[in-house]
Amino acid sequence: MRIGLLTEGGYPYVGGEGGVWCDRLVRGLDRHEFDVYAFSTGQAQEDAGWVELPPQVQRVRTAPLWVAEEDGVVHGRRARRRFTEHYGELAAALCTAAEPGTAQKPGTAQGPGIAEKPGTAEADRFANALHGLAELARDEGGLVAALRSEQAVRALERACRAPGARRAAREARVSDLLTVADHLERALRPLSLDWYEEDGLGAVDLCHAASGGIAALPGLLARHFFGVPLVVTEYGVRLRTHYLTRPDASPAVRSLLAAFHGLLTAETYRAASYLVPGNAHARRWQERCGADRAKLRTIHPGLDATPFARVGEDRRPGDREKDEKREKQERQEKQEHAGPHTLVWFGRVEPAKDLVSLLHAFAEVRAAEPGTRLRIVGRPSGPEGEAYLGHCRALAAQLFPDEADGPHAVGRNPVSFEEPGGPGAETTADVHAGGAVTVLSSVVEGFPVGLIEAMFCGRATVSTDVGAVVEVIGGTGLVVPPRNPRALAEACVSLLRDPERRARLGAAARARALELFSVEQNVAAFRGLYLETVARTPVRRPVLDGAGDPQPFAAPAEAHVPGHWTEPTPRAVPTWAVETPEPVTETVR
Repeated sequence: MRIGLLTEGGYPYVGGEGGVWCDRLVRGLDRHEFDVYAFSTGQAQEDAGWVELPPQVQRVRTAPLWVAEEDGVVHGRRARRRFTEHYGELAAALCTAAEPGTAQKPGTAQGPGIAEKPGTAEADRFANALHGLAELARDEGGLVAALRSEQAVRALERACRAPGARRAAREARVSDLLTVADHLERALRPLSLDWYEEDGLGAVDLCHAASGGIAALPGLLARHFFGVPLVVTEYGVRLRTHYLTRPDASPAVRSLLAAFHGLLTAETYRAASYLVPGNAHARRWQERCGADRAKLRTIHPGLDATPFARVGEDRRPGDREKDEKREKQERQEKQEHAGPHTLVWFGRVEPAKDLVSLLHAFAEVRAAEPGTRLRIVGRPSGPEGEAYLGHCRALAAQLFPDEADGPHAVGRNPVSFEEPGGPGAETTADVHAGGAVTVLSSVVEGFPVGLIEAMFCGRATVSTDVGAVVEVIGGTGLVVPPRNPRALAEACVSLLRDPERRARLGAAARARALELFSVEQNVAAFRGLYLETVARTPVRRPVLDGAGDPQPFAAPAEAHVPGHWTEPTPRAVPTWAVETPEPVTETVR
């Protein structure tokens, strides 16, 4: 099978978003061929280069989203008329689409508080306009100049001033129109690419978009031009991200851009054969944004469990005692503060992780268990993370003055702030192995990779109920409300005082992680989904012989029938061969 993998700011670039799981997927499916179509997000990403690609990657084609490449295309009068018509229809759909985030009236099918989905008329109008612009770009060679022209701004202005436009659109100023037109030009740049040819995306058997939004747009066009089926994976719902961005923009800009991304998401969800959320949290958001429940297939991200096997694997009782003594001695040599009464926090240091609540909770833990220590291991995330780390260090110094064993000893703080790969070159498995309980205190969290790593290590966990935490943990750890230091402290103390319970939870956590969150299960799930998608897609390309001539009967007739045609069906029996009893009738007098 030949798969077109569509990415935005990720694979195959070094350090790209979602690049790790894409690389594991491609390497795991070594019997398939991959063509990678990637959008870059900046010059620095392009300068960093690509990761080492496996031999099953046959071709890589890239395009920048951060700059518009001049194509030199000058449209004639007829092409300009076509552009004005299609772009005007697209703008009209944005101006008349339902306001994102508005609630349905009580008593409707969706119920109160659910975001209103785009109407059928607006969705069809948007899809027809999008396909019309794509066909124009294919016929004329590109839309770069047209999308950046005054003609586009005037078409957007006419749509905002037309009868039936929403109030926010009618109140758009000239500066708002310029901002929206500039955003639409960047979002529609994929329409001008030369990827949509028979030897490009038309040659693949399936398109797999690694995320929603702009990354899925080439897949939409491949489906429109060639009938290629589309699979979309969303480990984080892009539409939700767009709803939370541009908080300082005017109401008109927020409204129009939210309408564009909402309609693009609705068209992507409609056209995709399957939608693959990474967890139940993302699945609920997809359903909220209009996804058909019948198309959803949840596939959890896969992590490599090999680096954690030494820490988490089961041992015989006698060997386990020896190993524990040896590992305890090694940990004491590396970090004197590591031990059975140590709490471990591992991740990126930023305000969303709520280390302030963790420090206040640890103050209560120290009051109940004086010998307990806390290791905070992680790097700050940008300038905001640096400032937040400094604030947490100051708070820790204030809450926990340096302690000393005697009047002539040097004191030390029970809270340590460390960076991964520091003294001793500890691995992630070593960090989790150095503590009794792994703690997560976030107020915002997507898919908690750090928790899964702790589960692979067989460690009991205490987490806040955010994002996909409950789905990941199941019944193998303790979950408390966010921003509740007292509840967090009580959960930690209960596990510190009960080693047997910690051992049971840790063993259950490792078994759950190996079953649900390993690379093997991820690759196997996608392999089955690919085969199911292609099996349900009719054959669309003729089979050619060695001379390049078509062979009309090379493909079986059943291949043109969508569905599970390979399943045995009962043999049809003519109606005249079936004995049907004469119906008994009564004469009504």
